[in-house]
Amino acid sequence: MPGKTGANEVPGTRGRTTIADGVVEKIAGMAAREVPGIHALGGGLARTMGAVRDMVPGGRTSVTRGVNAEVGERQTAIDLSLVVEYGVAIADSAGEVRENVIAAVERMTGLEVVEVNISVTDVHLPDEEEGEEAVGAGRVQ
Repeated sequence: MPGKTGANEVPGTRGRTTIADGVVEKIAGMAAREVPGIHALGGGLARTMGAVRDMVPGGRTSVTRGVNAEVGERQTAIDLSLVVEYGVAIADSAGEVRENVIAAVERMTGLEVVEVNISVTDVHLPDEEEGEEAVGAGRVQ
C-alpha cells in the first residue's frame, strides 16, 4: 500500500522494547541459584536484613538480593554477591554461575551480557544455621 509509513518493515522492528534493571536482576538471581554449591546471594548485612524480612508473615525471599544490573539499550552488566557452600571449588562455581547467568539473560532478554562480576562474600559451613552470623564465641562469658 503506497503512502503507508513502515508498510515494508518487519512488524518486530516497529516500536521499541525496554527491559528494566529489575527484570535482568531477577533472571540473573534465579540463574545463579540454579548452580550447585551456591548457598545464597547477598553480603552479610543484606542477608541478615533479608532473613528478618523473610520471617515476617507474608514476606517472600527476594530473588534480587545480592544482584545488581545496569541495563542499556542492547547490553547489560551484572554484579553478583555470592555465598558458597564449604568444600566447593570457588573458581569453578563462579565460572558456572557466570555461564548460567549469561545464557539465561541473553536467551530471555536478547541483551548482550558484557560482564558478570562475582564477589564471593562468605562460605557457608555445614553446622551454621540460616540467618546466623559468623560470630565466634568469646573467651569470657
